[in-house]
Amino acid sequence: MDYKEIVKRQNEIKNQIKDLPNGYLTKKVISGKTYHYLQWSENGKKLSKYIPEKDLKQVSNSIELRKKLQEDLSELEDLKGSIVGGDKNSSVDTRTQMYLMHKNKQVALIEISDLHGYITKVIEVYEEKHLPVGVKNDRMIRQTLDDWWTERSIPLSRSGIKEVLDKIHIETPQMLLTKCNGLSLSDQYWICYPGRDTNWNDINFFDSNFSEDIGKIIFGEKRNSNNLNFASPDITSDGNLKKRWRIIDGKRCLIKGGSYPFKQEPFNEVIASEIMDRLGIPCIKYYVDWFNNIPYSVCEDFVNNETELIPAWRIFLHKKKRNNISPYQHFLSCCEDLGIKGAVDFLDRMFIIDFIILNEDRHLNNFGVLRNAETLEWIGFAPIYDSGSSLGYNKVPFEIYSGEGVECKPFKNRHNDQLDLIKSLDWLDLSKLDDVDQIIESAFSDPKAANFIDEKRVKAIKDTVKSRILYLKKIY
Repeated sequence: MDYKEIVKRQNEIKNQIKDLPNGYLTKKVISGKTYHYLQWSENGKKLSKYIPEKDLKQVSNSIELRKKLQEDLSELEDLKGSIVGGDKNSSVDTRTQMYLMHKNKQVALIEISDLHGYITKVIEVYEEKHLPVGVKNDRMIRQTLDDWWTERSIPLSRSGIKEVLDKIHIETPQMLLTKCNGLSLSDQYWICYPGRDTNWNDINFFDSNFSEDIGKIIFGEKRNSNNLNFASPDITSDGNLKKRWRIIDGKRCLIKGGSYPFKQEPFNEVIASEIMDRLGIPCIKYYVDWFNNIPYSVCEDFVNNETELIPAWRIFLHKKKRNNISPYQHFLSCCEDLGIKGAVDFLDRMFIIDFIILNEDRHLNNFGVLRNAETLEWIGFAPIYDSGSSLGYNKVPFEIYSGEGVECKPFKNRHNDQLDLIKSLDWLDLSKLDDVDQIIESAFSDPKAANFIDEKRVKAIKDTVKSRILYLKKIY
């Protein structure tokens, strides 16, 4: 095995490992019934996830496979180090020069690996102020720009993506990015080949039709891999749950699934958006649609051909965080430096809704700020979206009641601690949620929902939400 083959195999193994569970299996006996969980540690915190009985053998095998692959990776690293004169720059890969574009502005000339799709070099920067937020024209620009590029690709943990890569014989999600010019329905960045007469106005997904081929494969439909159209925003959508973009009645809409065994996330989106609407919190509206008797949430794109969404994570990277300030204070400081207004008021509202619905996944890529892509002027915080990983979405009713294992993000580990960050609740009128049980019942009213969510589960969700609202009424 030569140097090139070793590196290729290492990347293959790394991609496999990313898609495999990390940790070990445990079990709990609740009311005489055994429940299995995957447990692992992350940032010093022990986390767990419910594993249905039907998936237990597959998860166990996947854990063992991960251990074996990690051993193989270590052996390959030793083998690579033993090769004398291995020159990875000359023997492993070829690179292609491309322009990083922001609408029709040439931002930078970059090199991209033809084998893996990574950004290997930044040759020249033309429009520094149009670099992605969090990327600076300094000695680290190659790394930070490649990090941004990697974040742009579909994560390997996404349901269905491994099947897509295997079917079309592509090694990494980053290679998929080059197939669609890196175009997205969240911002106006893209790439193009020097010397080609390609115009953003002619190919952007906001104004032009796009292919549904990749989305159909992700959703399990069979397609001819020799005749695929890669001009798809599904290649640049993030997150782990199965999702795809479609044009419905002329509007760009995101269709997103839920996780087994309860498929609850789509219903949670509807509940969360209705609660926020009652409280006057700007939010994206969702509805549930059914495909092959499986529930999916549907929402319209809130970005258009003049605007773009900048995730909070990119804002957080605007400058290095000092050790003596909290992540919350650092984020506010970054907003102040960039001229983003309304951060405190927005976060106050986000903390309240996340407390009420026990949101477990409000990480820094699950909220953000809108800006004008031409002038780079900040418009304001985007309406709150992506609230599905909440309301005990992956827990049994006993755990929903107890609150056991509920995570909190982005600034504290516990929701009660995050409430302490709130500056003002003068806007909050909790009496508008006196009929919250009806909001929840309505979300699960479709008879097909009973195939996933039983009455005991609905009751646990209603009782828990009402108790959290009552708690807020007592302390504020």
